[in-house]
Amino acid sequence: MDIKEIQNLIKFVAKSGASEVKLEMEDIKITIKTGSEAGDVTYVSQAAPMQMTSPQQAQAPAAPVSSDVPAAPSATDVSENNYITVKSPIIGTFYRKASPEKPTFVEVGDSIKEGDTLCIIEAMKLFNEIESEVSGTIVKVLIDDSSPVEFDQPLFLVDPS
Repeated sequence: MDIKEIQNLIKFVAKSGASEVKLEMEDIKITIKTGSEAGDVTYVSQAAPMQMTSPQQAQAPAAPVSSDVPAAPSATDVSENNYITVKSPIIGTFYRKASPEKPTFVEVGDSIKEGDTLCIIEAMKLFNEIESEVSGTIVKVLIDDSSPVEFDQPLFLVDPS
């Protein structure tokens, strides 16, 4: 089982609403616990080495954020339609608002400038404000509120003109 499969399993469990899932195979053992009382916890332990991997790779789902992760999207691409794709700089949960009673940071059609907060991504109980690196108009929001996101996953389309 590789890291991508483990990340997909974590997303599936988060969306399913299950409070705990245990998966044991001959060479790997995974326990995923969700819930507000204990927080999101993922344990991965390997019984026998499957292939050469570093300890950091084996622990990637359990520790998706380090202190040197930038707070703003570092990767933007220009698509065929001349739109700029704002991508997630970290793994976590995507939020369009600071709290349930507050308004969304940006809506489709809103004009933004560099430094404007676009959303929040929660990773390991840390709320990271994602700021725009470009100026323009929001064309499309690509992620639903409270959805899990992966590193480099597209979040918004921005028209820079």
